[in-house]
Amino acid sequence: MSYKFKRPEWLTKTRSVLLSVVLILFLLFWFCLPRHLFNSPTSYIIDDDQGQLLGAAIASDGQWRFPYDTIVPEKFKQCIIAFEDKRFEHHPGVDFLAFARAIRQNIKAGRVSSGGSTITMQVVRIATRHKRTFLNKLLEMAMALRMELTYSKAEILALYSSSAPFGSNVVGLDAASWRYFGRSPQQLSWGEMAALAVLPNAPSLVHPGKNSKILLRKRNQLLDKLTKLGVIDKNTAQLAKLEPVPERPVPLPSLAPHLLERFKEDYQSGNHEGPTRITTTIKAELQQQVNNILERHHTVLAANHINNIAAVVLDVETGATLAYAGNINHHEDTTMQSDVDVVNAPRSPGSTLKPLLYAAMLHDGFILPNSLMPDIPTQIAGYHPENFDLGYDGAVPASRALSRSLNVPAVKMLQKYKYERFYELLKKAGITTLKQPADYYGLSLILGGGENTLWELAGSYADMARVLMRTI
Repeated sequence: MSYKFKRPEWLTKTRSVLLSVVLILFLLFWFCLPRHLFNSPTSYIIDDDQGQLLGAAIASDGQWRFPYDTIVPEKFKQCIIAFEDKRFEHHPGVDFLAFARAIRQNIKAGRVSSGGSTITMQVVRIATRHKRTFLNKLLEMAMALRMELTYSKAEILALYSSSAPFGSNVVGLDAASWRYFGRSPQQLSWGEMAALAVLPNAPSLVHPGKNSKILLRKRNQLLDKLTKLGVIDKNTAQLAKLEPVPERPVPLPSLAPHLLERFKEDYQSGNHEGPTRITTTIKAELQQQVNNILERHHTVLAANHINNIAAVVLDVETGATLAYAGNINHHEDTTMQSDVDVVNAPRSPGSTLKPLLYAAMLHDGFILPNSLMPDIPTQIAGYHPENFDLGYDGAVPASRALSRSLNVPAVKMLQKYKYERFYELLKKAGITTLKQPADYYGLSLILGGGENTLWELAGSYADMARVLMRTI
Protein backbone atom coordinates (compact mmCIF):
# COMPACT_ATOMS: atom_id res chain seq x y z
CA MET A 1 0.00 0.00 0.00
CA SER A 2 1.39 3.45 -0.95
CA TYR A 3 0.61 6.78 0.59
CA LYS A 4 0.57 10.11 -1.30
CA PHE A 5 1.32 13.35 0.46
CA LYS A 6 -1.60 15.71 0.11
CA ARG A 7 -0.66 19.38 0.22
CA PRO A 8 -2.82 21.28 2.70
CA GLU A 9 -5.45 23.44 1.11
CA TRP A 10 -4.30 26.53 3.01
CA LEU A 11 -0.76 26.15 1.65
CA THR A 12 -2.04 25.95 -1.91
CA LYS A 13 -4.09 29.11 -1.39
CA THR A 14 -1.15 30.89 0.22
CA ARG A 15 1.08 30.01 -2.72
CA SER A 16 -1.51 31.31 -5.18
CA VAL A 17 -1.85 34.54 -3.23
CA LEU A 18 1.92 35.01 -3.11
CA LEU A 19 2.23 34.39 -6.83
CA SER A 20 -0.56 36.87 -7.50
CA VAL A 21 1.10 39.45 -5.25
CA VAL A 22 4.45 38.91 -6.93
CA LEU A 23 2.85 39.23 -10.36
CA ILE A 24 1.04 42.43 -9.36
CA LEU A 25 4.23 43.89 -7.91
CA PHE A 26 6.13 42.99 -11.05
CA LEU A 27 3.50 44.60 -13.25
CA LEU A 28 3.47 47.71 -11.06
CA PHE A 29 7.26 47.83 -11.25
CA TRP A 30 7.37 47.28 -15.00
CA PHE A 31 4.73 49.90 -15.81
CA CYS A 32 5.75 52.46 -13.18
CA LEU A 33 7.84 54.31 -15.75
CA PRO A 34 5.93 56.49 -18.25
CA ARG A 35 6.36 55.54 -21.88
CA HIS A 36 7.31 59.12 -22.73
CA LEU A 37 9.29 60.71 -19.94
CA PHE A 38 9.34 64.25 -21.31
CA ASN A 39 6.56 65.99 -23.23
CA SER A 40 7.46 69.61 -22.53
CA PRO A 41 7.52 72.00 -25.51
CA THR A 42 10.93 72.77 -26.95
CA SER A 43 12.50 75.78 -28.61
CA TYR A 44 12.41 76.14 -32.39
CA ILE A 45 15.97 76.02 -33.70
CA ILE A 46 17.61 76.29 -37.10
CA ASP A 47 21.24 75.36 -37.79
CA ASP A 48 23.39 76.05 -40.81
CA ASP A 49 24.71 73.32 -43.09
CA GLN A 50 27.56 72.65 -40.63
CA GLY A 51 25.32 72.39 -37.57
CA GLN A 52 26.15 75.89 -36.32
CA LEU A 53 23.28 77.70 -34.59
CA LEU A 54 21.58 80.30 -36.81
CA GLY A 55 18.71 81.19 -34.50
CA ALA A 56 16.34 79.94 -31.83
CA ALA A 57 12.88 80.87 -30.55
CA ILE A 58 11.85 80.35 -26.93
CA ALA A 59 9.49 77.42 -26.21
CA SER A 60 5.76 78.06 -25.80
CA ASP A 61 6.02 77.73 -22.01
CA GLY A 62 8.62 80.50 -21.80
CA GLN A 63 11.61 78.20 -21.32
CA TRP A 64 14.82 78.00 -23.31
CA ARG A 65 14.67 74.25 -23.84
CA PHE A 66 16.48 72.76 -26.83
CA PRO A 67 15.26 69.43 -28.27
CA TYR A 68 16.70 66.18 -26.91
CA ASP A 69 20.29 65.64 -28.03
CA THR A 70 21.78 62.15 -28.00
CA ILE A 71 25.34 63.50 -27.99
CA VAL A 72 26.78 64.43 -24.58
CA PRO A 73 30.18 66.16 -24.65
CA GLU A 74 32.88 64.15 -22.90
CA LYS A 75 33.77 67.13 -20.68
CA PHE A 76 30.23 67.40 -19.36
CA LYS A 77 30.05 63.63 -18.83
CA GLN A 78 33.22 63.71 -16.72
CA CYS A 79 32.11 66.80 -14.80
CA ILE A 80 28.58 65.69 -13.99
CA ILE A 81 29.58 62.16 -12.97
CA ALA A 82 32.32 63.49 -10.70
CA PHE A 83 29.98 66.09 -9.17
CA GLU A 84 26.70 64.19 -8.90
CA ASP A 85 27.18 60.44 -9.15
CA LYS A 86 30.70 59.02 -9.12
CA ARG A 87 29.47 55.39 -9.41
CA PHE A 88 27.03 56.20 -12.22
CA GLU A 89 28.65 53.75 -14.65
CA HIS A 90 28.35 50.83 -12.22
CA HIS A 91 25.17 51.05 -10.12
CA PRO A 92 21.76 49.74 -11.32
CA GLY A 93 20.03 53.12 -11.03
CA VAL A 94 20.25 53.37 -7.26
CA ASP A 95 23.53 53.80 -5.40
CA PHE A 96 22.68 51.96 -2.19
CA LEU A 97 26.00 52.94 -0.59
CA ALA A 98 25.34 56.62 -1.24
CA PHE A 99 21.72 56.24 -0.08
CA ALA A 100 22.80 54.59 3.20
CA ARG A 101 25.38 57.32 3.74
CA ALA A 102 22.75 60.00 3.11
CA ILE A 103 20.40 58.45 5.69
CA ARG A 104 23.20 58.33 8.24
CA GLN A 105 24.14 61.96 7.57
CA ASN A 106 20.52 63.12 7.77
CA ILE A 107 19.96 61.32 11.08
CA LYS A 108 23.17 62.80 12.48
CA ALA A 109 22.29 66.31 11.28
CA GLY A 110 18.66 66.05 12.36
CA ARG A 111 17.51 67.36 8.97
CA VAL A 112 17.71 66.51 5.29
CA SER A 113 21.27 67.48 4.35
CA SER A 114 21.94 64.86 1.68
CA GLY A 115 19.65 63.04 -0.75
CA GLY A 116 21.85 60.34 -2.20
CA SER A 117 20.10 60.65 -5.57
CA THR A 118 21.78 59.21 -8.63
CA ILE A 119 21.68 60.83 -12.05
CA THR A 120 19.06 58.25 -13.03
CA MET A 121 16.90 59.19 -10.03
CA GLN A 122 17.27 62.86 -10.89
CA VAL A 123 16.05 62.19 -14.43
CA VAL A 124 12.98 60.51 -12.89
CA ARG A 125 12.40 63.44 -10.54
CA ILE A 126 12.71 65.99 -13.36
CA ALA A 127 10.29 63.97 -15.51
CA THR A 128 7.68 63.36 -12.78
CA ARG A 129 8.19 66.57 -10.77
CA HIS A 130 7.66 64.68 -7.53
CA LYS A 131 7.80 66.60 -4.28
CA ARG A 132 10.74 65.68 -2.09
CA THR A 133 9.21 63.26 0.41
CA PHE A 134 10.45 59.93 1.71
CA LEU A 135 7.73 57.97 -0.09
CA ASN A 136 8.46 59.76 -3.35
CA LYS A 137 12.13 59.00 -2.86
CA LEU A 138 11.30 55.28 -2.63
CA LEU A 139 9.13 55.58 -5.74
CA GLU A 140 11.97 57.34 -7.58
CA MET A 141 14.31 54.51 -6.61
CA ALA A 142 11.92 51.92 -8.04
CA MET A 143 11.47 53.95 -11.24
CA ALA A 144 15.24 54.43 -11.54
CA LEU A 145 15.80 50.67 -11.25
CA ARG A 146 13.14 50.14 -13.90
CA MET A 147 14.67 52.82 -16.13
CA GLU A 148 18.07 51.15 -16.13
CA LEU A 149 16.45 48.03 -17.62
CA THR A 150 15.27 49.94 -20.69
CA TYR A 151 17.72 52.78 -21.19
CA SER A 152 21.48 52.62 -21.62
CA LYS A 153 23.78 54.71 -19.46
CA ALA A 154 24.49 56.95 -22.47
CA GLU A 155 20.76 57.51 -23.05
CA ILE A 156 20.15 58.33 -19.37
CA LEU A 157 23.00 60.81 -19.38
CA ALA A 158 21.63 62.37 -22.57
CA LEU A 159 18.17 62.68 -20.97
CA TYR A 160 19.71 64.40 -17.97
CA SER A 161 21.82 66.67 -20.15
CA SER A 162 18.77 67.72 -22.19
CA SER A 163 16.32 68.13 -19.31
CA ALA A 164 18.14 69.36 -16.21
CA PRO A 165 17.40 72.92 -15.00
CA PHE A 166 20.28 75.39 -15.34
CA GLY A 167 18.80 78.38 -13.59
CA SER A 168 16.25 81.02 -14.54
CA ASN A 169 14.30 79.77 -17.59
CA VAL A 170 17.16 77.74 -19.06
CA VAL A 171 16.70 73.98 -19.41
CA GLY A 172 19.28 71.55 -20.77
CA LEU A 173 22.98 71.77 -21.48
CA ASP A 174 22.63 73.00 -25.07
CA ALA A 175 20.45 75.95 -24.08
CA ALA A 176 22.65 76.75 -21.07
CA SER A 177 25.82 76.73 -23.15
CA TRP A 178 24.40 79.22 -25.65
CA ARG A 179 22.63 81.38 -23.04
CA TYR A 180 25.59 81.68 -20.68
CA PHE A 181 28.61 81.43 -22.99
CA GLY A 182 27.30 82.10 -26.50
CA ARG A 183 28.81 78.89 -27.86
CA SER A 184 27.88 75.25 -28.37
CA PRO A 185 28.75 72.77 -25.57
CA GLN A 186 31.43 71.18 -27.75
CA GLN A 187 33.34 74.48 -27.72
CA LEU A 188 33.41 75.01 -23.95
CA SER A 189 36.55 74.86 -21.83
CA TRP A 190 36.93 72.77 -18.66
CA GLY A 191 36.25 75.83 -16.53
CA GLU A 192 33.09 76.72 -18.44
CA MET A 193 31.81 73.15 -18.45
CA ALA A 194 32.48 72.72 -14.74
CA ALA A 195 30.50 75.91 -14.04
CA LEU A 196 27.53 74.50 -15.94
CA ALA A 197 27.81 71.07 -14.29
CA VAL A 198 27.20 72.49 -10.80
CA LEU A 199 24.12 74.51 -11.78
CA PRO A 200 21.44 71.75 -11.81
CA ASN A 201 22.36 70.84 -8.21
CA ALA A 202 20.76 74.07 -6.96
CA PRO A 203 19.52 76.13 -9.94
CA SER A 204 17.40 78.47 -7.80
CA LEU A 205 20.33 79.27 -5.51
CA VAL A 206 23.24 79.26 -7.91
CA HIS A 207 22.88 80.70 -11.38
CA PRO A 208 24.74 83.32 -13.42
CA GLY A 209 24.12 86.84 -12.19
CA LYS A 210 23.15 85.67 -8.71
CA ASN A 211 25.41 84.38 -5.93
CA SER A 212 28.39 84.32 -8.27
CA LYS A 213 30.75 83.67 -5.37
CA ILE A 214 28.93 80.43 -4.52
CA LEU A 215 28.99 79.41 -8.16
CA LEU A 216 32.72 80.17 -8.36
CA ARG A 217 33.44 78.16 -5.20
CA LYS A 218 31.45 75.14 -6.36
CA ARG A 219 33.07 75.28 -9.79
CA ASN A 220 36.55 75.33 -8.31
CA GLN A 221 35.74 72.47 -5.93
CA LEU A 222 34.64 70.41 -8.92
CA LEU A 223 37.86 71.24 -10.76
CA ASP A 224 39.82 70.06 -7.72
CA LYS A 225 37.83 66.82 -7.71
CA LEU A 226 38.52 66.30 -11.42
CA THR A 227 42.22 66.80 -10.70
CA LYS A 228 42.11 64.29 -7.85
CA LEU A 229 40.39 61.73 -10.09
CA GLY A 230 43.03 62.24 -12.78
CA VAL A 231 40.58 63.57 -15.35
CA ILE A 232 42.58 66.79 -15.77
CA ASP A 233 46.06 67.81 -14.62
CA LYS A 234 46.90 70.53 -12.11
CA ASN A 235 47.91 73.08 -14.74
CA THR A 236 44.60 72.67 -16.57
CA ALA A 237 42.74 73.07 -13.29
CA GLN A 238 44.68 76.19 -12.31
CA LEU A 239 44.07 77.80 -15.69
CA ALA A 240 40.38 76.86 -15.55
CA LYS A 241 40.04 78.51 -12.14
CA LEU A 242 41.24 81.79 -13.64
CA GLU A 243 38.25 81.86 -15.99
CA PRO A 244 35.35 84.05 -14.82
CA VAL A 245 31.92 82.56 -14.27
CA PRO A 246 29.11 83.96 -16.45
CA GLU A 247 27.40 87.02 -15.02
CA ARG A 248 24.19 87.08 -17.03
CA PRO A 249 22.57 85.37 -20.05
CA VAL A 250 23.67 86.50 -23.50
CA PRO A 251 21.51 86.84 -26.63
CA LEU A 252 21.39 83.82 -28.91
CA PRO A 253 22.49 84.15 -32.56
CA SER A 254 19.89 85.68 -34.87
CA LEU A 255 21.36 85.40 -38.35
CA ALA A 256 18.16 84.32 -40.12
CA PRO A 257 15.18 85.37 -37.96
CA HIS A 258 12.65 85.25 -40.79
CA LEU A 259 13.71 81.76 -41.83
CA LEU A 260 13.34 80.69 -38.20
CA GLU A 261 9.83 82.15 -38.09
CA ARG A 262 8.97 80.42 -41.36
CA PHE A 263 10.12 77.07 -39.92
CA LYS A 264 8.10 77.72 -36.76
CA GLU A 265 4.93 78.49 -38.73
CA ASP A 266 5.40 75.47 -41.01
CA TYR A 267 5.93 73.21 -38.00
CA GLN A 268 2.85 74.48 -36.20
CA SER A 269 0.75 74.07 -39.33
CA GLY A 270 1.76 70.42 -39.59
CA ASN A 271 4.12 70.71 -42.52
CA HIS A 272 7.02 69.44 -40.38
CA GLU A 273 7.29 66.46 -38.05
CA GLY A 274 9.84 65.34 -35.50
CA PRO A 275 12.11 67.58 -33.40
CA THR A 276 11.70 71.35 -33.44
CA ARG A 277 15.27 71.63 -34.70
CA ILE A 278 16.41 71.39 -38.31
CA THR A 279 19.68 71.59 -40.17
CA THR A 280 19.29 73.93 -43.14
CA THR A 281 21.38 74.40 -46.27
CA ILE A 282 22.23 77.95 -45.18
CA LYS A 283 25.92 78.85 -45.00
CA ALA A 284 26.40 81.01 -41.91
CA GLU A 285 29.29 83.06 -43.28
CA LEU A 286 27.45 83.87 -46.51
CA GLN A 287 24.29 84.63 -44.53
CA GLN A 288 26.19 87.17 -42.44
CA GLN A 289 27.68 88.75 -45.58
CA VAL A 290 24.22 89.08 -47.14
CA ASN A 291 22.87 90.62 -43.93
CA ASN A 292 25.71 93.16 -43.98
CA ILE A 293 25.08 94.04 -47.63
CA LEU A 294 21.37 94.59 -46.98
CA GLU A 295 22.19 96.76 -43.99
CA ARG A 296 24.47 98.97 -46.09
CA HIS A 297 21.83 99.35 -48.80
CA HIS A 298 19.15 100.03 -46.21
CA THR A 299 21.19 102.89 -44.78
CA VAL A 300 20.98 104.61 -48.19
CA LEU A 301 17.43 103.59 -49.09
CA ALA A 302 15.96 104.60 -45.73
CA ALA A 303 16.67 108.24 -46.66
CA ASN A 304 14.06 107.79 -49.41
CA HIS A 305 11.63 106.13 -46.96
CA ILE A 306 12.31 102.66 -48.35
CA ASN A 307 12.33 100.62 -45.17
CA ASN A 308 12.17 97.01 -46.32
CA ILE A 309 14.67 94.92 -48.22
CA ALA A 310 15.20 91.18 -48.73
CA ALA A 311 17.52 88.76 -50.49
CA VAL A 312 17.73 85.06 -51.29
CA VAL A 313 20.87 83.26 -52.51
CA LEU A 314 20.36 79.90 -54.22
CA ASP A 315 22.77 77.27 -55.47
CA VAL A 316 21.70 77.04 -59.10
CA GLU A 317 22.95 73.51 -59.61
CA THR A 318 21.33 71.94 -56.53
CA GLY A 319 18.54 74.39 -55.80
CA ALA A 320 19.72 74.66 -52.18
CA THR A 321 19.12 77.92 -50.34
CA LEU A 322 22.47 79.34 -49.21
CA ALA A 323 21.22 82.59 -47.66
CA TYR A 324 17.77 83.77 -46.60
CA ALA A 325 17.35 87.36 -45.46
CA GLY A 326 13.67 88.15 -45.15
CA ASN A 327 14.16 91.77 -44.14
CA ILE A 328 16.37 94.10 -42.20
CA ASN A 329 16.55 93.40 -38.48
CA HIS A 330 15.60 96.61 -36.65
CA HIS A 331 13.01 95.49 -34.11
CA GLU A 332 13.74 98.50 -31.94
CA ASP A 333 11.99 100.68 -34.58
CA THR A 334 8.43 99.50 -35.17
CA THR A 335 8.03 101.77 -38.21
CA MET A 336 10.53 99.59 -40.07
CA GLN A 337 8.19 96.57 -39.84
CA SER A 338 11.20 94.27 -39.56
CA ASP A 339 8.99 91.30 -38.66
CA VAL A 340 7.54 91.17 -42.18
CA ASP A 341 9.14 88.42 -44.26
CA VAL A 342 9.47 90.17 -47.62
CA VAL A 343 10.77 86.96 -49.23
CA ASN A 344 7.31 85.42 -48.88
CA ALA A 345 5.24 88.60 -49.23
CA PRO A 346 3.30 88.82 -52.55
CA ARG A 347 4.29 92.04 -54.29
CA SER A 348 4.29 93.48 -57.78
CA PRO A 349 7.25 91.89 -59.60
CA GLY A 350 7.76 94.97 -61.76
CA SER A 351 9.95 94.07 -64.74
CA THR A 352 11.37 90.87 -63.27
CA LEU A 353 9.14 88.61 -65.41
CA LYS A 354 10.63 89.95 -68.65
CA PRO A 355 13.53 87.44 -68.68
CA LEU A 356 11.01 84.59 -68.34
CA LEU A 357 9.07 85.82 -71.36
CA TYR A 358 12.27 86.36 -73.36
CA ALA A 359 13.50 82.83 -72.54
CA ALA A 360 10.11 81.31 -73.39
CA MET A 361 9.95 83.05 -76.78
CA LEU A 362 13.51 81.97 -77.60
CA HIS A 363 12.71 78.40 -76.63
CA ASP A 364 9.47 78.29 -78.65
CA GLY A 365 11.01 79.93 -81.72
CA PHE A 366 9.09 83.21 -81.64
CA ILE A 367 12.19 85.39 -81.63
CA LEU A 368 15.97 85.39 -81.92
CA PRO A 369 18.23 87.63 -79.85
CA ASN A 370 18.58 90.09 -82.74
CA SER A 371 14.93 90.06 -83.76
CA LEU A 372 13.75 93.66 -84.04
CA MET A 373 10.94 94.68 -81.73
CA PRO A 374 8.93 97.89 -82.15
CA ASP A 375 9.51 100.56 -79.53
CA ILE A 376 6.95 103.12 -80.57
CA PRO A 377 3.94 104.81 -78.95
CA THR A 378 1.41 102.02 -78.47
CA GLN A 379 -2.19 101.74 -77.41
CA ILE A 380 -3.90 98.35 -77.23
CA ALA A 381 -7.58 98.25 -76.27
CA GLY A 382 -7.15 101.29 -74.09
CA TYR A 383 -3.88 100.03 -72.57
CA HIS A 384 -1.05 102.53 -73.10
CA PRO A 385 2.35 101.22 -71.93
CA GLU A 386 5.26 103.62 -71.62
CA ASN A 387 9.00 103.26 -71.07
CA PHE A 388 10.54 104.46 -67.84
CA ASP A 389 12.26 107.39 -69.58
CA LEU A 390 9.09 108.17 -71.57
CA GLY A 391 11.12 107.95 -74.80
CA TYR A 392 11.05 105.57 -77.78
CA ASP A 393 13.83 103.99 -79.87
CA GLY A 394 11.79 102.93 -82.89
CA ALA A 395 13.07 99.40 -83.43
CA VAL A 396 15.45 97.57 -81.04
CA PRO A 397 16.84 94.01 -80.95
CA ALA A 398 14.97 91.79 -78.49
CA SER A 399 18.14 91.20 -76.44
CA ARG A 400 18.75 94.95 -76.09
CA ALA A 401 15.13 95.58 -75.20
CA LEU A 402 15.55 93.06 -72.39
CA SER A 403 18.88 94.43 -71.14
CA ARG A 404 17.44 97.96 -71.05
CA SER A 405 14.15 96.68 -69.58
CA LEU A 406 12.06 98.56 -72.15
CA ASN A 407 8.34 98.30 -71.44
CA VAL A 408 6.81 98.83 -74.86
CA PRO A 409 8.79 96.05 -76.61
CA ALA A 410 7.97 93.74 -73.69
CA VAL A 411 4.24 94.35 -74.14
CA LYS A 412 4.62 93.80 -77.90
CA MET A 413 6.44 90.53 -77.24
CA LEU A 414 3.71 89.35 -74.85
CA GLN A 415 1.07 90.33 -77.42
CA LYS A 416 2.85 88.10 -79.92
CA TYR A 417 3.36 85.24 -77.44
CA LYS A 418 -0.19 85.59 -75.97
CA TYR A 419 -0.71 86.44 -72.35
CA GLU A 420 -2.81 83.28 -71.84
CA ARG A 421 0.14 81.10 -72.83
CA PHE A 422 2.53 83.10 -70.64
CA TYR A 423 0.09 82.85 -67.72
CA GLU A 424 0.13 79.06 -67.97
CA LEU A 425 3.91 79.10 -68.29
CA LEU A 426 4.21 81.03 -65.03
CA LYS A 427 1.93 78.52 -63.31
CA LYS A 428 4.13 75.66 -64.50
CA ALA A 429 7.23 77.53 -63.34
CA GLY A 430 5.93 77.43 -59.77
CA ILE A 431 4.25 80.83 -59.50
CA THR A 432 1.30 80.32 -57.12
CA THR A 433 0.32 83.94 -56.42
CA LEU A 434 -1.68 84.53 -59.62
CA LYS A 435 -5.09 83.92 -58.10
CA GLN A 436 -7.15 85.55 -60.88
CA PRO A 437 -7.72 84.19 -64.42
CA ALA A 438 -5.40 85.27 -67.24
CA ASP A 439 -7.88 87.80 -68.66
CA TYR A 440 -7.83 89.67 -65.34
CA TYR A 441 -4.16 90.59 -65.87
CA GLY A 442 -3.99 90.80 -69.66
CA LEU A 443 -0.90 92.40 -71.17
CA SER A 444 -0.12 94.24 -67.90
CA LEU A 445 1.12 90.88 -66.57
CA ILE A 446 4.57 91.52 -68.06
CA LEU A 447 4.92 94.92 -66.33
CA GLY A 448 4.01 93.83 -62.82
CA GLY A 449 0.24 93.70 -63.18
CA GLY A 450 0.13 90.56 -61.03
CA GLU A 451 1.72 89.65 -57.70
CA ASN A 452 4.68 87.43 -57.04
CA THR A 453 7.01 86.51 -54.17
CA LEU A 454 10.78 86.81 -54.13
CA TRP A 455 10.96 83.14 -53.10
CA GLU A 456 9.10 81.86 -56.17
CA LEU A 457 10.78 84.33 -58.50
CA ALA A 458 14.26 83.28 -57.31
CA GLY A 459 13.30 79.66 -57.92
CA SER A 460 12.17 80.46 -61.45
CA TYR A 461 15.42 82.29 -62.20
CA ALA A 462 17.40 79.35 -60.82
CA ASP A 463 15.46 77.02 -63.13
CA MET A 464 16.40 79.16 -66.14
CA ALA A 465 20.05 79.18 -65.12
CA ARG A 466 19.99 75.42 -64.60
CA VAL A 467 18.61 74.87 -68.10
CA LEU A 468 21.29 77.15 -69.53
CA MET A 469 24.06 75.27 -67.68
CA ARG A 470 22.86 71.94 -69.08
CA THR A 471 22.75 73.26 -72.64
CA ILE A 472 26.26 74.72 -72.66
